Amino acid sequence: MRMEFLQRSFWAATRQCGAAEGPCPESCQDSDLDCFVVDNNGFILISERPQEVGRFLGEVDGALVTQLLSMGVFSQVTMYDYQAMCRPPTHHHSASEPLVSPISAILSATRWLMNELLLLLLEWRAWGSWRGDHRAEAKTVFHHSHKHKKQDLLQPCDTAYPVFVHQTAVREANGTVECRACQKAFVMQQVPSSNLLLLVTDRTCDCSIFPPVLREAEEVKYNASVKCDRMRSQRLRRRPDACHAFHPEENAQDCGGASDTSASLALLLLPLWAWVLPPQLLR
Repeated sequence: MRMEFLQRSFWAATRQCGAAEGPCPESCQDSDLDCFVVDNNGFILISERPQEVGRFLGEVDGALVTQLLSMGVFSQVTMYDYQAMCRPPTHHHSASEPLVSPISAILSATRWLMNELLLLLLEWRAWGSWRGDHRAEAKTVFHHSHKHKKQDLLQPCDTAYPVFVHQTAVREANGTVECRACQKAFVMQQVPSSNLLLLVTDRTCDCSIFPPVLREAEEVKYNASVKCDRMRSQRLRRRPDACHAFHPEENAQDCGGASDTSASLALLLLPLWAWVLPPQLLR
């Protein structure tokens, strides 16, 4: 299913309240309402603003996610990435160090001079044979790549990041968020037979006093005594207690028919027939 078709179907469904009631007095097309369809981890699937699709709801509306967490609609779980890459810590040396040791200043100056000479030689070899405006372009590209090589030095590390999970027992919720001069009302309802949630909020109330809820990863710092035992304490993944091979609302006859596929005799004989026929008939 294409995302455009899903969005059109969603906007059309929000304009209908039922066969008897007819069109709804309020819909997601109103200028004073914000409507979101998010998954069970809080990522936006449908929004009136296309640039918000795919982002975490906490980045767009931190006040709403904060209230949902306090109500128990979502819970925060800490996950660990044991194959992450982090930037090494930067060590700021004291300015008095070259004054203490003149040899250190001489070595630093020599190192800087050798680096500049090597950089000049590489630049000349990279774009010295080019002509016209390509020289300036090649120099800019070289400086840009050289700068990124200096900055993008990463090292293996462990990181921890938050994950937000919807509590399936809470299918509906509503409430208000206390902001400075207004109350932001919201309604949450689970979409039947799915892991999607429909959220409708008041757009007119300014809740910028709440910071956004981000999913930024932080490096885990280990003590020297437990660093070697970190892998031993890592929890192994437990297999599910039961196998869910089907769903009561799924029609098993619609899929799984690959075993009934058989080869076509006509297609198998087609290469042989083309080889036997004279070339004049195939032209």
